Amino acid sequence: MEPKATILIVDDNPENIDVLNGILKQHYRVKAALSGQLALKIVAGPDKPDLILLDIMMPGMDGHEVCRLLKANPLTVDIPVIFITAKTAIEDEQVGLELGAVDYISKPVSVPIVLARVKTHLSLYNQQRELELKVKERTREIEQTRREIIDRLGRAAEYKDNETGMHVIRMSRYSKLLAEQINAPDNWVDILYNAAPMHDVGKIGIPDKILLKPGKLNDEEWQEMQRHVQYGADIIGKHSSELLQMAREIALYHHEKFDGSGYPHGTIGEDIPLSARIVAIADVFDALTSERPYKEAWPLDKTFEYLQNQAGKHFDPELVPQFIACEQQILEIMERFADRKSEESQQVSSS
Repeated sequence: MEPKATILIVDDNPENIDVLNGILKQHYRVKAALSGQLALKIVAGPDKPDLILLDIMMPGMDGHEVCRLLKANPLTVDIPVIFITAKTAIEDEQVGLELGAVDYISKPVSVPIVLARVKTHLSLYNQQRELELKVKERTREIEQTRREIIDRLGRAAEYKDNETGMHVIRMSRYSKLLAEQINAPDNWVDILYNAAPMHDVGKIGIPDKILLKPGKLNDEEWQEMQRHVQYGADIIGKHSSELLQMAREIALYHHEKFDGSGYPHGTIGEDIPLSARIVAIADVFDALTSERPYKEAWPLDKTFEYLQNQAGKHFDPELVPQFIACEQQILEIMERFADRKSEESQQVSSS
């Protein structure tokens, strides 16, 4: 059995409250307030009413002011308000509806009209809430799907260039850690965390003979390798989604350097988007501390020293010390998301 809806009656006359309570109590939970101020306190509590029956002519704070305040508050704006009043002029009704009320009932009230109007507006309110829940759920599903696609594309690029694909997992967490360290807004941090895995998606467009070449690239090959940033931006494309906008931004700018010596545009300093400056540190840090077929993993102290030496050259000098300050959390990420191949090798060597 569904719980009864809650109706709040607001009227400075106790007799009017008794009349409406008598009409409604068999069908609904009824609350009452003898003033506008008390009504606002009740609505601000944990047990919000599903509908408000509101008198207009009250001392101190009249019904119009109560309605205006309810509709100005995002937490109460959706609660339907029905004015119940002796003011029956058309212009009075127009004022009430313009303030956001859903209906207008004249005094003395008619039992069938009160019951019918309350039932109708509760039904509409319930339908609205159900629709909003469905929209929110669908929006969450779409956003989750988008993030999954971004994550998978990021991993696809890494699997072409990295046998484990764990790099994107670690560097996205390093990026999130640094963004949190500089107190970036939570929503921005979340977008960065989900966009960072796409930083090297453009490597999908680089021929294997270049991408997987064991030796040093010649000038022509290096020029082609640099194009992966533009390939990445083209793959992601231009969208209204904040997540995809940042993913494209990171893909295009994460190889720029603070002193302007990076690529593809030689962008300098803070003209490089903050998202890309953060990812640049996270990306290089993970590359240095990870084992590769052509090199051993650098120890943490040597890697931090490199970051410090490159502050103001490759990296944003304000961000480097903030990243190093997260040493304990960095170590936890390194341990938790270590390359599977490295773990297996360690097990073989210790057996």
